[in-house]
Amino acid sequence: MRAAWLVTIVLLLAGASSAAGHGGGTTGYASVVVSRNAIRYRLTLAPTGFPDEMARRLQRVAAGDTDAGAWLLGVIRERVVLVADGTRCEAGPGNIVPAHAEGVSALVDFACASPVQRLTVEDHTFEALGPDHHTLVKLEAGGEVHHAALERAAARLDVTVAAAGEPRHGGGFVRLGVQHILTGVDHMLFLAALLLAGGGALALLKTVTAFTAAHSVTLALAVLGHVTLPDRVVEPVIAASIGWVAVENLAGWRSLSHRWLVSLAFGLVHGFGFAGALSPLALPRAALAAALLGFNVGVELGQVLVIALVVPLLVWSRRRGWEQAVIRGGSIALIVLSLVWFVERLLA
Repeated sequence: MRAAWLVTIVLLLAGASSAAGHGGGTTGYASVVVSRNAIRYRLTLAPTGFPDEMARRLQRVAAGDTDAGAWLLGVIRERVVLVADGTRCEAGPGNIVPAHAEGVSALVDFACASPVQRLTVEDHTFEALGPDHHTLVKLEAGGEVHHAALERAAARLDVTVAAAGEPRHGGGFVRLGVQHILTGVDHMLFLAALLLAGGGALALLKTVTAFTAAHSVTLALAVLGHVTLPDRVVEPVIAASIGWVAVENLAGWRSLSHRWLVSLAFGLVHGFGFAGALSPLALPRAALAAALLGFNVGVELGQVLVIALVVPLLVWSRRRGWEQAVIRGGSIALIVLSLVWFVERLLA
């Protein structure tokens, strides 16, 4: 019994540290357009993805607060460094521009000394927006489109602006997929809840495969624009999915053969959550296949890491005679976190 409570407390503390929703990571979307010696940089942020204080500040920006708007423009002017052919481009004053319903956008024009041939983009906005913030960049220059995910560990993008040629697309999508799983605590805990059911290797393979196939399908459909669901529907359902599986574990349904069907059904919803990392980039058709493949590979790698952490714990607890305590304590903690996140997202 003490082991069950210990597991419960540990999971609750871990979840509380990332109770803002998807976990420790937030995402910005940058559009960078190069036209000779001028560069237009537009950053879009969704307030709902940030901790409360930062979210309120971004909401003030969206509401037209002058001071808040000046702060966001200052973040771009000071934390985004554009270097063309070895010379730093000068940032103009910028302005706040209309964005989509759930976000706010700031636009800054940069002036370079000469027509851009080689461009370096350094993004240090994480210094103002949070250490786990990352920016998905779409850069258009010289008839080419480049994409990259910039973050604290990889804050730089180097581009050669060609006069002609086929579009090239930057990397970073595999890393983004891994990051989305490992900082997306709700996705990670849903997978952990499924794994708590135990069972043999075949049952585990069926469950994980069903989840993978389902979220891959809806991710592709959402990014391609064929099917969309609003975040206000997707996010509460993702939170509820964790509690549903945890309740199954406590109720003793975990041995039933339908578990892979539960994984399949909720995997479809999680796919729409994953799509939130790619859809705002408005990827061109030529880039979609590579982006989807890379992102999916990253998500699967992240899932493998979760499995590698959870399964040995379950095997160890089974050998010590603590398996039921771990299942019970873990499931109770997951139900509590699920309820908290569900209410937060429903009221957001």
